[in-house]
Amino acid sequence: MARRECGIMRKNKMYLFCIVLFPVFVTVFFTSLMANGQPTDMPVGVVDLDDTPTTRALVRKLDAFQATEVVGRYANVADARRAVQRNEIYAFLYIPKGTTDGLLSMRQPKISFYYSTASYTAGALLYRDLKTIATLGSASVGAAMLSARGLSEEQVMSFLQPVVVDLHTVNNPMVNYSVYLNTMLIPGCLMLFIFLITAYSLGTELKFNSAREWIASSGDNIFVALTGKLLPQTLMFLAIIYAYMFYVFDVLEFPHPGGTGYILLLGLLTVLSSQGFGVFVFGIVPSLRMSMSICCLWAVLSYSLSGTAFPLSAMDSELKAIALLFPLRHYYMIYQLNIFNGYPMDYSWPYIGALVIFAALPVLVSARIKKNVLTYRYLP
Repeated sequence: MARRECGIMRKNKMYLFCIVLFPVFVTVFFTSLMANGQPTDMPVGVVDLDDTPTTRALVRKLDAFQATEVVGRYANVADARRAVQRNEIYAFLYIPKGTTDGLLSMRQPKISFYYSTASYTAGALLYRDLKTIATLGSASVGAAMLSARGLSEEQVMSFLQPVVVDLHTVNNPMVNYSVYLNTMLIPGCLMLFIFLITAYSLGTELKFNSAREWIASSGDNIFVALTGKLLPQTLMFLAIIYAYMFYVFDVLEFPHPGGTGYILLLGLLTVLSSQGFGVFVFGIVPSLRMSMSICCLWAVLSYSLSGTAFPLSAMDSELKAIALLFPLRHYYMIYQLNIFNGYPMDYSWPYIGALVIFAALPVLVSARIKKNVLTYRYLP
């Protein structure tokens, strides 16, 4: 059965693209896209109606931030807003006239910053920089005034910043966004390819009217038929996902204090659970087109319900329950607990058990698959 499947895979270029070329492209694309760790030199604008040495120094400090580059100065807020709408800049800083006089006379002048969250990452990073520069502006003037009154530098700092925050980012001190995002985006894409190619390989037996031959070649044993058909794909997908893990954890040196054992276990569970889900979907909906469509939908929804973009703990109870039906959610929790944070398996056994259940799902639909492939008539 495995030799028969190898012959099918050799003749059909779809397997080459979905198992090898597309996963390699996705891995290289996303890791290259985030090679710097986080976006840098994102364009922002400035509306400086005060135009004093103090405000110009403030703009220079904003331009010096790693994530920010001041690319335009606008005469008014309306022009800057149109630039944001045309996607020329992601944000702009508005400094009204009289800001410097208000700072020097302690009248608490207001400066405004506007940012777009159409691009969520850019909006969040620029919000941080704009808020920081607003704080620095008032602090610099306050420091100058206190120094003029004869206070020492230590007294000035204790007044401006009475509590000093000592921040340590756990396991990712450089705040490398590639570590946070690519360890979820790329595995999600790999799961998508496994879903699709599993449903595709079963659906093509119906499409090309070879299902009876497939079952007969296995001695009329559906478990032998499924195992033989999926075995070559399993080995190839294991090679791909372990190559991805070697690339990100060894070559790119993503943090993995949990060690190699959890990485190997997670790779194996990822492939087997994804294949099990693909077989299950085809067993429920024995149609090439519909089963692949459901697999696509499930993979896309996985990104929203995995808990990386928005914490699952903040979602409604109904969504928390639905999230358990997505293999990517359990993948992410095992990675987060065992690999990224180095916790023992005691913390993640429910998620490991969930992936094992996904891998065993074909047992529930194997008889239905056999019946359908022998009696179902393919409709294009």
